[in-house]
Amino acid sequence: MNAGDDKFIAINGRLSIPLEEIQITCDRSSGPGGQNVNKVATRASLRFDVVNSPSLTPMQKQRISADLATRINREGVLRVVSSRFRTQGANRDAAIERFRELLQEALQPREVRIPTRTPQSVIRKRRQDKAHRAKVKENRRKPRLDDQQ
Repeated sequence: MNAGDDKFIAINGRLSIPLEEIQITCDRSSGPGGQNVNKVATRASLRFDVVNSPSLTPMQKQRISADLATRINREGVLRVVSSRFRTQGANRDAAIERFRELLQEALQPREVRIPTRTPQSVIRKRRQDKAHRAKVKENRRKPRLDDQQ
């Protein structure tokens, strides 16, 4: 996180999420920790209520809900978990950074695909290849009695 801006998580140039809108809880991790792994709560779980967030526009909520549907529960809460590091602080920062990345990806503008037509030369080539294949298969068959006339 940025040292100077401790009250907000900057997602992009136009969107910042206040820290009051996210909840971070820590519990025991199955990840690295050595002898501390069974004693110290190092896994960080970040929760963000997408549906009720005042910071997001309805369009942003819709985009995030669609793109991150597997991470959002029925109540509309996005969950990000980090247990990669041995310390609670490092996992907390990693969860916040992953949260930022997920929202940036979900809110990036999509390129509109412009449909194109298949070129006539490609259509012609496909038809020629089809006819050639049919001819090859036809030549493999045994001649029938009524074909020999």
